[in-house]
This record gives sequence, C-alpha cells and structure tokens, in this order.
Amino acid sequence: MHTPPTELIAAIYAFANADYAEAAAQAALAAAQSPSDLTMAAAPYLARVAEGGSASVYVTGDAFTAFIRGGGNVPLYEHTSAALRAVYSAYAQFSLLDVGVGDGLALLPALTPAVQRLDLVEPSAALLAHTCAALDARGIAYQAHAVPIQAFAAPASTRWDLAQATFSLQSLPPADRTEALRWLRKHTDRLLIVEFDVPPATEQLDPIWVQHVLARYEVGLAEYAADGGLVAQGFLMPVLFGYFDRTAARTNYEQPITAWAADLRAAGFTTITQHAIYAYWWAPAVLLRAEG
Repeated sequence: MHTPPTELIAAIYAFANADYAEAAAQAALAAAQSPSDLTMAAAPYLARVAEGGSASVYVTGDAFTAFIRGGGNVPLYEHTSAALRAVYSAYAQFSLLDVGVGDGLALLPALTPAVQRLDLVEPSAALLAHTCAALDARGIAYQAHAVPIQAFAAPASTRWDLAQATFSLQSLPPADRTEALRWLRKHTDRLLIVEFDVPPATEQLDPIWVQHVLARYEVGLAEYAADGGLVAQGFLMPVLFGYFDRTAARTNYEQPITAWAADLRAAGFTTITQHAIYAYWWAPAVLLRAEG
C-alpha cells in the first residue's frame, strides 16, 4: 500500500487544528513533491478551505450522484442487491422493512414478488421520493415514512418478517444505534445489515487511522480521475477531511464488523452470521444476518 507523503499528513494535522493556511501550504508542497491523485486533489481543496473555511460534507448534489453511481459503487451495489435477493428467495411471501432506504439503490434491484408488505423509512424526503417514484412505476405497493428510525412510530404490535439496513445505521450515534437495534429486535424475526468492515479508530488523529484514510482515498480517487475533479472536489475531499474536522459534528460512526456483531447481540439477537459481499476500495462490505 502506498505510504502518504509526510507533507500531506502534516496538512491533516494542521487542518484538524483549524490552521487552514498551514494545511494548504503543506498540501501544496505534497502536490509539488509527490504528485498523485490524492495530493493533486487535496491541494486545491485545502486552498479553497484556506480562503473560505471548511466545507460541509455534501458540497454538491451532482458530485454525490456521480460518486454513488460511478466507480466501485456500481459493483458494490450490484453485489449488495444480489445478496439481499438471495435472502428473499427463501421466502414464499414476506413483509419487509427497509431502514434508511435512500434512493433505493440497494432495494429496488433486489425486490421480488414475494414481498407482500413493504415499509420504507428514510429521513431524506428527496431520496425517499426517488424510491417511491420507482416503486410507483413498477406498481409495487408500499408505505413510506420520511423520518429517521428514531422517530418512526410503528405500533408496538407491528412486526415484519425481515428488516434491512444497507449502509444506513452507520449514520446513527452509538446511543441512538443501540436503541434502534433494540427496537428492531422487538419488531422483526430477522435483520440484515450491510456495512463496511473498517479498522478501529481509537482517536481522531491516531497516526495509524490517518495513514489508513489517506491510503484508501488514494485508491478511491483513482476511480474518478476522468471526471474533471467533480467527485474529488465536490464529495471525496470534503468527506476525507471531515474525518479530521474538530469544528463540525460527526455524521458517520462506522466501526469494525466485530463491533456490529457485538451490538446485535447486546440488542437481543442470538444467531449472527456474516458474509463478505464486495472488496470495496474504502473497506470490505459485509452482510450481517441477525436472528433469534
């Protein structure tokens, strides 16, 4: 694995300390002395930060759309949908709850006629509308709820044969995630979770974590090298530096798969299995099946 240049690592530490001018200067040195997809993306991004302050994670909608529908995300979601569909095939008919369905990228290709009742929970009304439009076009009945799982007020007696959450529970802070998993345990017989198996990060600026993030983003950026910087500047750089931004609230709480399994056991699930789905550039994607 490529070792990030020391100047780029210095830029990370300067950024974390809100010394944006120094961060931009170090990134410019890294780009001049060790040109790569990563350093050549970090330098102009940090130059803009030095001028106007740190940006939000999702800078432009078109950049995120280009990201999620390009590069390694294409096979990632193909494999995710196939894994879900394989589970569905065991049912003659069943009810399904999708938590954090987004725009349906994982769900829609996986659906089969066996799904007799479908409930969607998604805090983004815009993303949920996209999923609903696709379901309407296919004549599939559903109930849509534009709320986060913490605010989803299903009756206590409501149960689903199967619930799923694909790359969505990572957005919940640990306390909220614990409560969500406990709630799901009470309302479903089986839960499917798809998440990334990331290494543990004990501290935001742990040197091992910093080098891991930079090395993985070097790989990811290469997948979008031909788009003129749209994904790099509009999405990947804000996300990368967001890992080290002490001035903003966290938007992501990823953890190793072993930690996900421990959370599921703590929520009351007794049988948990895991299956590798796809070797994505950021981290391997894994399907967890929880029952009991």
